Amino acid sequence: MKILFDTNIVLDVLLNRKPFVELSANLIGLAEQRIIHGYICATTIATIDYLISKSHNRKVAKQQIEKLFSIFKISAIDGDVLQQALTMKMSDYEDAVQCQSGVASLVDGLVTRNTKDYKGAPIAVYTPEELCAILTQLRKN
Repeated sequence: MKILFDTNIVLDVLLNRKPFVELSANLIGLAEQRIIHGYICATTIATIDYLISKSHNRKVAKQQIEKLFSIFKISAIDGDVLQQALTMKMSDYEDAVQCQSGVASLVDGLVTRNTKDYKGAPIAVYTPEELCAILTQLRKN
């Protein structure tokens, strides 16, 4: 299963955000173990660099980004993705870009804590709890 991780899921782990960190870490662990094919949008890398550099320092940010590259494939953004995101009926352009980037990478779905931000998305959108339940069921079959 190919899953695009919303930036908030990755930040839950990197910033140890309670009470979300445990479930988000479990999902990222599944990507690290290659049980699922994890993707993050190219914009997520830039966002994480900025936020981790601010909350810690540049060296820590670089280490975290290198770790992300070892776990995730990067879902690319090009002009077509940016233009298609403009046509979406989503209130947040950044979320629309992530969504269209996932579509271009042929992911099976996107995992986020903010599913309301992805109303009308052309791909499946899961909460961490929903995705964990689906993955548990798939492993049983």
